[in-house]
Amino acid sequence: MAAVVLVHGLYHCPEHFALVTELLRTAGTEVVVPELHKGSLPADTAAVQAVIDSLPEPPTVLGHSYGGSVITGVHGAGHLVYLAAFVPDVGESAAGLGGASPQLQDAITPEPDGSTSLHPDRAADTLYGDCPEPLAAWAAGLLRAQASGCGRGIPERHSWKHTPSTYIVCAQDRAIDPVLQWKMASRCSDVHEWQTGHSPFVGRPDLVVELLQELL
Repeated sequence: MAAVVLVHGLYHCPEHFALVTELLRTAGTEVVVPELHKGSLPADTAAVQAVIDSLPEPPTVLGHSYGGSVITGVHGAGHLVYLAAFVPDVGESAAGLGGASPQLQDAITPEPDGSTSLHPDRAADTLYGDCPEPLAAWAAGLLRAQASGCGRGIPERHSWKHTPSTYIVCAQDRAIDPVLQWKMASRCSDVHEWQTGHSPFVGRPDLVVELLQELL
């Protein structure tokens, strides 16, 4: 069975996928969750590419939010899953496609070193507003500072043009406008709409696992 590679978004980390990872591994699926925060889109893409290259079969690769820009630039995936994610075309970046919603922008806090972080309470409402409060607080507590410029990076490859792909529109998303998601979803082979917020891997991990198992 092919492996699953889970690619997190800005401010997030591999631990945010813990609920999905546990369910998949319990079912016998190999899961790899690379660490991003390498400082640029090319560096983040290289980190994911190294994981794909290390696997014996082409994996199913899921990218969340900014992670969509990352997985767009890889090669060798068997299937791409864009979860409320950016699907850039030639010359496009996540920021150029529309980027963060006003509500998410309001949660961003500049740091003295030039990085940015998210205000925990505002982030919890924006990113995990449909999740039970303990889960939202847990996820918000995992958020990390983010180097500037990653969202403005332009992928060097556009793997969705020649790899089967599925887009998941999160209809209650407060971080990326669902209207924008539908626009980007038109670039993918298949589209599903979930009645969730931006982060179903926290609030509805069962949905994510079920989809990935179907694709496998």
